[in-house]
Amino acid sequence: MAYKFISVSRDDDVTTLMLARPEKLNAITPTVFVELTDAIDTALAEGTRAFVLTGEGRAFCSGADLMPDGAGYDGLPEDLGEIIDQFYNPFTAKLMDLPVPVVTAINGPAVGAGLSLALAGDLAVMAQGAYLLLAFVNIGLVPDAGATWLVAKSVGRQRAMNMALLGEKVSADDALAMGLVTEVAADDEVLARAQAIAAKLAGGPSKAIGLIRSQVNDAVAQTLTESLSTERDNQRACGYSEDFKEAIAAFGEKRKPVFKGR
Repeated sequence: MAYKFISVSRDDDVTTLMLARPEKLNAITPTVFVELTDAIDTALAEGTRAFVLTGEGRAFCSGADLMPDGAGYDGLPEDLGEIIDQFYNPFTAKLMDLPVPVVTAINGPAVGAGLSLALAGDLAVMAQGAYLLLAFVNIGLVPDAGATWLVAKSVGRQRAMNMALLGEKVSADDALAMGLVTEVAADDEVLARAQAIAAKLAGGPSKAIGLIRSQVNDAVAQTLTESLSTERDNQRACGYSEDFKEAIAAFGEKRKPVFKGR
């Protein structure tokens, strides 16, 4: 399908998804989720082994578009739960359940649901001049699109409360110190850095990497006993993989393994 609000590019096994509404600071509409979903499904069918998610222009994403634009977007419905059920929650779940890794390049402000998208990456590279903002309380709403879980699981209850209740900006350095992002890069280097990380992941043992991301996501809600069982099951699956056999052969031959993602 032709995309109106996103752009897509591919370099080898890495697909870069870019929110492309710079005049609206890449604000989210239902169409954005529809287009991202289609782009992800298409890329996976074509063999993509890692994604990068970023924004065009000076913002990563300013959150939900609150106002109609006169071009096919009628603004938010009266029942916000409806749009969350239909678009926000399914997309967040889709990102978390992908079989390949996602790296976010937070090139500018990530606000509201935009913060959710930014932190949904397995690894997040944040521009020095960017900031995170749980802005919901400032307009009388609560965090959504997974923001509550993503923030609280990363920084703990007190810091999550501070971000959600006060609705204040979190700088890149503070986000790194709190464990919200993986690293901070110069503003003009953040996308290239994220793409380099994604390329490294794409060249790795994709089956194991996919299981690792699901295993870690599951672990934050599991008991130790449940996590041990998950580790056993995933290790069993990886033990039968071609990538593991290749790694063993490469070790014996004193060479670097060539992983095929199988």
